[in-house]
Amino acid sequence: MTNTTYKKQEEDFIMLSALQHYAFCPRQCALIHVEQVWQENRLTAEGRILHEHVHEEGNESRGDVRIERGASLRSLELGVIGKADVVEYHRQADGSWQAFPVEYKRGKPKLDHSDKIQLCAQAMCLEEMLNVHIPSGALFYGKTRRRLDVAFDEALRRETQEAAHKTHELIESGMTPKPVYSKRCDSCSFIGECLPKTIQKKRSVESYIKRMLDEKDAPAPQTPPTRGEEDC
Repeated sequence: MTNTTYKKQEEDFIMLSALQHYAFCPRQCALIHVEQVWQENRLTAEGRILHEHVHEEGNESRGDVRIERGASLRSLELGVIGKADVVEYHRQADGSWQAFPVEYKRGKPKLDHSDKIQLCAQAMCLEEMLNVHIPSGALFYGKTRRRLDVAFDEALRRETQEAAHKTHELIESGMTPKPVYSKRCDSCSFIGECLPKTIQKKRSVESYIKRMLDEKDAPAPQTPPTRGEEDC
């Protein structure tokens, strides 16, 4: 991908969290942001309560660290708006303050980059808003009760830009991708609305029936001549 940016007007902005949804699963992203499907369950409730608890704690200062919670974010480059759970400002040796975004997650670290893309997008919003450079941030996971430091290198920034571009395209298309079941579907809070196993099995049955009908309608194969017939 090149360094092309995707400047958007405010009326075209999408939620910053949509990038995380898209990177995890484009179908999940479409269910939420195109079809407006949202069913509260244990997983979503736990995540919501965690975010609300973080935001309610308010801003504070701890020596050389200032903490801002629920900070509003936006980026013309990515075309997103949203909020950061926490932005820490660390005092540097020269007296300046270095922004350090922290995103809270209910579960544990994922194998994909969806959470890192969301955090990187937050950093890119802050960079654009504050005219600063932010080299890193952290993801805090509720299950492990630990922070995972994330470096915002060029590869992750390009991946975040590409995710923003593709998420805009998906939402603007108004189309919901078909489900493709994988093991991570079992931990998805939208499995009850997505029904990946059921729909995929239905498609498999339909494909089987169509294949059987096509074979039935196909012309019968010609019987090859015997050796004696060839000599006649």
